Amino acid sequence: MRTKRISFLIFLSTFIYLSANAQYGVQCEDTCNHVHGLDMSHYQGSVWWETVAENSNHKLNFVYLKATEGGARIDKRYLENIEAAKRVGMNVGSYHFYRPAVPQIEQLRNFRMQCRPQEQDLIPMVDVETTGGLQRDALRDSLQKFLQLMTAEYGVRPLVYTYTNFYDRYLSGILDGYKLFIAQYSRQEPVLKDGRDIFAWQYTGKGHINGVKGYVDKSRLMGRHSMREIRFRKRR
Repeated sequence: MRTKRISFLIFLSTFIYLSANAQYGVQCEDTCNHVHGLDMSHYQGSVWWETVAENSNHKLNFVYLKATEGGARIDKRYLENIEAAKRVGMNVGSYHFYRPAVPQIEQLRNFRMQCRPQEQDLIPMVDVETTGGLQRDALRDSLQKFLQLMTAEYGVRPLVYTYTNFYDRYLSGILDGYKLFIAQYSRQEPVLKDGRDIFAWQYTGKGHINGVKGYVDKSRLMGRHSMREIRFRKRR
């Protein structure tokens, strides 16, 4: 019995270690030539943006900053982050964390109050990773209405960020024409069940970079995609 218990503990420890390594040990920008970026919010606390810009191996080309969530929440670091990131010359975009059960117009108003077009280098992004208690069809209808409002407001279809499993279960078939930003914390590149092209892949939620204490989300563009595709063309 003791031997079996020790063997089980060894197996469990090894599994946990390998899982953690597979999910969070990737520092892809050190070993590949893809275009890389970051996803930042108040969770990163105070950021030394000058250091981030200077110590990115010249492969860090963009950063998406959380601006808002739902109908009223504002990321408390957003204004500070966007001003500092632009000051050091980074390509900056903003994203909204979508709450499907909150009226779409309230969420658009919240995002629009923070995300001023003249301050954006990159097209807006919508982060959808929760159902808000809605059934599949209701969730899909809710998201489509919000994306249409965002498109009308900013004159461009936003990026859509979600997880592989969430997309496969809830969003497959309704996002034609929208570029997909997919999170999957593994060494394998994400593949969607419907075969949709993936613009960008967030490959770790526990990356490291000089200038940020603790963990940071890291991403890279997929295939032959380029930054030109998400440049925000400001309307005159």
